[in-house]
Amino acid sequence: MSELHKEVSDLESKSATAARLFDIRRIIGGLFVVYGVIVTIAGINPSDADLKKAEGVHINLWTGLAMLVLGLLFLVWMWLRPTQAPVEPIEPGGPAGH
Repeated sequence: MSELHKEVSDLESKSATAARLFDIRRIIGGLFVVYGVIVTIAGINPSDADLKKAEGVHINLWTGLAMLVLGLLFLVWMWLRPTQAPVEPIEPGGPAGH
């Protein structure tokens, strides 16, 4: 019975790892951070034509910084509230109920 218990524990830990790995907050946060860095770099030194088109606003810089903040918020949220693997309810008539 202890071998079965060990195997179930291993599967539960793998399931928890998979749940954390494919957390949508990690994907969204990571993409926002990457694109935020790219847009911020593009907005650091805009051309005169870009500034004229945006009526003097450094739109790429502000948008890139906002994307960075949003991406970091998603990653901090994931770090503060990690996902838990779903737990199967134990049926009363099952082997654990005896």
